[in-house]
Amino acid sequence: MTATKGLEGVVAATSAISSIIESTLTYRGIDIDELAEHATYEEVVYLLWHNRLPNRAELDDLIRRLGDEAEVPEPVIQSMRLYPKNVHPMAALRTAVSALALYDPDADDMSSEANLRKAIRLQAKIPTLIAAFARLREGKEPVKPKKGVSVAHNFLYMLFGTEPEETAVRTLDKALILHADHELNASTFAARVTVATLSDIYSGIVSAIGALKGPLHGGANEAVMAMLDEIGTIENVEPYIRRKLENKEKIMGFGHRVYKKGDPRAKHLQRMSRELGQLKGDMRLYEMSVKIEQLVVSEKGLPPNVDFYSASCYTMLGIPRDLFTPIFAMARVSGWTAHIIEQYSDNRLIRPRAEYVGPVGRHYVPISERS
Repeated sequence: MTATKGLEGVVAATSAISSIIESTLTYRGIDIDELAEHATYEEVVYLLWHNRLPNRAELDDLIRRLGDEAEVPEPVIQSMRLYPKNVHPMAALRTAVSALALYDPDADDMSSEANLRKAIRLQAKIPTLIAAFARLREGKEPVKPKKGVSVAHNFLYMLFGTEPEETAVRTLDKALILHADHELNASTFAARVTVATLSDIYSGIVSAIGALKGPLHGGANEAVMAMLDEIGTIENVEPYIRRKLENKEKIMGFGHRVYKKGDPRAKHLQRMSRELGQLKGDMRLYEMSVKIEQLVVSEKGLPPNVDFYSASCYTMLGIPRDLFTPIFAMARVSGWTAHIIEQYSDNRLIRPRAEYVGPVGRHYVPISERS
């Protein structure tokens, strides 16, 4: 046996959900550029779950069902009131999603119909959980979700307690589309490994959230914003980046394990970052980001990934930095659930091998003879 570190280049599953070929990402065969420009997030959710775009009646029904399922059981909210105020929102989300299973009558029903109902509930309730925790830690009461609006609209409404601007909804909706799925990434693989044991869908999503929490996966966008805050002004960009490069330190938001010629999602968020800066009359974050990109590309040849410009977009929407990764989860739950349902449909326990590199030929020594 020969081990491959990080399973790089290893094909571990077949899937009909999303595809990455060189620098082209597709969901169910449709290029991400088309979906980012023309689709809504709810259309993408339906596409990932059903392998086709919805007609008007099907889309309206999905939006209605998401609205009907968006409220969270009161005991879950009450338990969130007891969470430490300084806990990371991803830790809070991981715990709260696990608690949701306790109040779902379909939790252990493994039928395809029940799993789709649970997928809808998870997609509907996760934005509510994130917004509720964000408000509770600030001493504010959670805002009840609205019905008949998009996931992006509802989340911003529940987070801030006011009707969001159209540009804000459009920006977040596009970000959700771009983050909805990404082939066999770490969190998706974690979810599939978990449910391949025939554990329930909630267990799979909790596993995925735990994997996404890490800074090498979902947490990268938070690190990008931390870097922008540390730099502070456009004048500080060049000395800061050059110092990082000279010290061979990692610059978050650049390069990708799979994309060698550039992440196709990055350009859409760059455009939204520019538009938000123009609308707000404050181009500082956008201009800093562009200058960082120019320096890193010219010096290292590494193009930006989806995390890089999402940081400035979310910040200009007024979203706190530590909610960036939970928003990633809010988007990716559509892909996670699609992969879980696909895994159930043709399941085999995922049980790889390990190449042993430890000592051999040793023997037990009685404790009285050990030094």
